[in-house]
Amino acid sequence: MPHSVSPEESASPDADAIIGEPKPENIELHESAGTVVADSVGPIEPSQASDDQDMMMADAGAVEEKMPVKMEATAEVKLEDLFADMDSDEEFPSSTGQGVNISNSPEAPASPLHLGPTSSASDPQVMRSFYQRLFPWRYLFQWLNHSPTPSTDFGHREFAFTLPNDAYLRYQSFPTHDLLRKDVLRLMPSRFEIGPVYSTNPRDRKTLRKSAAFKPIAKELCFDIDLTDYDDIRTCCDKANICNKCWQFITMAIKVVDVALRDDFGFKHIMWVYSGRRGAHAWVCDKKARQMDDQKRRALAGYLEVIKGGAQGGKRVNIKRPLHPHVARSLDILKSHFQNDILHDQDPWETDEKFDRLLQLLPDKTLNEALRKKWNSAPGRASTAKWTDIDALAKSGMSKSLDAKALLDAKQDIVLEYTYPRLDIEVSKHLNHLLKSPFVVHPGTGRVCVPINTKHCEDFDPLSVPTVTDLLREIDEWTAPEDANGKIAQDWEKTSLKPYVEYFRSFVLGIMKDEKDVKVKREREEAGDAMEF
Repeated sequence: MPHSVSPEESASPDADAIIGEPKPENIELHESAGTVVADSVGPIEPSQASDDQDMMMADAGAVEEKMPVKMEATAEVKLEDLFADMDSDEEFPSSTGQGVNISNSPEAPASPLHLGPTSSASDPQVMRSFYQRLFPWRYLFQWLNHSPTPSTDFGHREFAFTLPNDAYLRYQSFPTHDLLRKDVLRLMPSRFEIGPVYSTNPRDRKTLRKSAAFKPIAKELCFDIDLTDYDDIRTCCDKANICNKCWQFITMAIKVVDVALRDDFGFKHIMWVYSGRRGAHAWVCDKKARQMDDQKRRALAGYLEVIKGGAQGGKRVNIKRPLHPHVARSLDILKSHFQNDILHDQDPWETDEKFDRLLQLLPDKTLNEALRKKWNSAPGRASTAKWTDIDALAKSGMSKSLDAKALLDAKQDIVLEYTYPRLDIEVSKHLNHLLKSPFVVHPGTGRVCVPINTKHCEDFDPLSVPTVTDLLREIDEWTAPEDANGKIAQDWEKTSLKPYVEYFRSFVLGIMKDEKDVKVKREREEAGDAMEF
């Protein structure tokens, strides 16, 4: 799982390295200790990022792109670049409109694309067409910038690119979304991650006299849930494989974490995003969340952590009584899921080995022996029946030492162990973590990392999320409706990506409205103070 990089490490040249052989333009490299590095001192232990891993790359082997000084220090950003398409009726440039010429990166062909039967997300032409025609660059900018007008919220934000050769390019920053788009089309990363907003432009960090002056100052509070963390209790799939049955673990996690963040901490702008294969990421975008330091992030993450210990350990839930209100509320949410999604669909205690685990979690030795005898005499007895057997034998009076309260507590702990969110807490603890951007394409599945509408999270089907090739074919097959009245449809509107982009747009508009309202209120208060003086 990912690790964090301290601000000091982030600012150090020693943190920059590249994995891979091909050398992207404008990157100066040399060989060191068998690893291709850029401006590094001493050996660097690269961290590999598999296509099968939905993880942040805060400390992966990275390469800093050494841009010529003229691009950063003396480059003039044109006004039309700063405010490109801000006032346009078009959300994104249409595939039928004028293209932008990018050096060494030919434009995607005009529709139709005519994809072949073997086209996939690993095809550069496919990914170029996706980034150029379907990726919501404008909304991504507004989401991270919190305003339609460029600011350091976006300009000092770190982006990191995973290149096709698995090289990892860190500390990239852009004043506008158009410049980000151009660099993506030039470098053609298989995906890119979003990091924190820094105190200065990440590209300028090596020009600072004091490395301590370069530090992360803001980032969304993030959570990561991965189905591989449920492999010890899910019976339908394992590793990178998923189905709709085990996806219910993610649904349960979203419900529990989302309501806690809203009701217990007052957060409002929370976006859940499908990771593209077997997990989900949460982005808490409220300003007060973005400004939390590591200490506050650790405290909040600890508040949500209930499942502890490894899969092979003993009891993983040890909570005090009376139950904390958050835990009690979580139990209420999870009870129905336990009956339907765990006992019925997963049938976790069907075999002798599996029901041994259940017996270990019960408090009374006499009751355990009676249950073992009963289940051994009925091989394959369903987990729903075994769960009922616990109460039936307990009420029969066969154990004189049985503590009814201890049994109830144990059963509640079992429900939590099999249903409560299994969070990668390290992801949430540190300000300087990087997380995969929404709407990128998972290179292994080809599926787009789309947002999940929490109001309908039970209806979300990860297996029906469109793939990049599906979307490009939908553009080819699209025909204008008769009542279009001459309106030119954007390419994303022609595809099954449309509801996800519209949801993202609505989410972004909500953030910008709230940030603007706060700014206006503050300006009025300051104006009032000045008048009183």
